[in-house]
Formats: sequence, C-alpha cells, structure tokens
Amino acid sequence: MTGGVKIPFPATAAAALMIAAAPHAAFPAQPLDSNKPAATIVDSDVRQEEALSKTQAGKVITAIDRTRENIGTVRKTTKLDTVDIVFLTDAARSEGGPPPAIENKVKQHQDDVAELRQEIEANALLFNAIDSRRVLAEDVLAVEFDNPGKIVIYAAAKPPK
Repeated sequence: MTGGVKIPFPATAAAALMIAAAPHAAFPAQPLDSNKPAATIVDSDVRQEEALSKTQAGKVITAIDRTRENIGTVRKTTKLDTVDIVFLTDAARSEGGPPPAIENKVKQHQDDVAELRQEIEANALLFNAIDSRRVLAEDVLAVEFDNPGKIVIYAAAKPPK
C-alpha cells in the first residue's frame, strides 16, 4: 500500500464487533410501548374507512388513470402526515372482485398497476401502513395524492376484524 495508513485486520474486526454488539437504539418512528402502534407509522396517521365501489367508482377510476404519474410520487415518498386506506368492501375477492368498470380500468392499466404495487411494497412507509391494516399489495387498486402530505389508498379488501 503506498501513501496510506495500514490498519491491522484485528483492529478492523474489533471495531466491527463493537458496532454490531452495541445495543440498538429505539427509533422514535414506531414506539414499541405505544398503545396504538398501528395508528402511527413513521409519524404518519393511518386511518381507514369502508366504502362501496359504486359510490367511489369515479374517484377510483380517475386514480387508476393517474397511476403512471403516481408511481414516481410513491417512489419518492418518505414522509406523509396522513395515510387513508379506503376499503372497497364489495370489491374484495370474497365478494367476486371489483365491479366491471373498475376491473376493466385495472386491466387497461395492468402494467402500471403492477408497478405501483411493487413500489408500495418497496416503500417502507406505505408497505407498513397497508400491512398494519392487513391489506395485501395485490389488493391495492390505486392511490391518490390529495395534497402534500396525504395519500389515499384504494383497496379491494375488507378491513381486519
């Protein structure tokens, strides 16, 4: 080695062991001692509501049409004030799936919807939000960014009991 300082391997190994053995600090993002850990995911308020797909069809179809542009926003999202999950209970698999108007729109944008679902799974904030409500990424139909700091996730699913 020319011009550099050579650190003996045992010193490097010792430093690595000290770091690995150090007690892990508790992160304030998801307090384990909280009474409502699922209500707050990385400082985001996770809320849910139940709706019928026929009353939300216009919003869902518009959101599906915007999936391509929303993929980039999902990819860049690291902080949200509010995550709203809208359970379209009559569109759940157990109920026969989404109505034809929504199902056809999903098929029309199937590649974009598949990519959106992958991005949600890759985004720790959004994945933990849907997981806290027992929503599978494959049940997500669309997302909508209402305003900065808020996302609405439309899911063809029933809420956990």
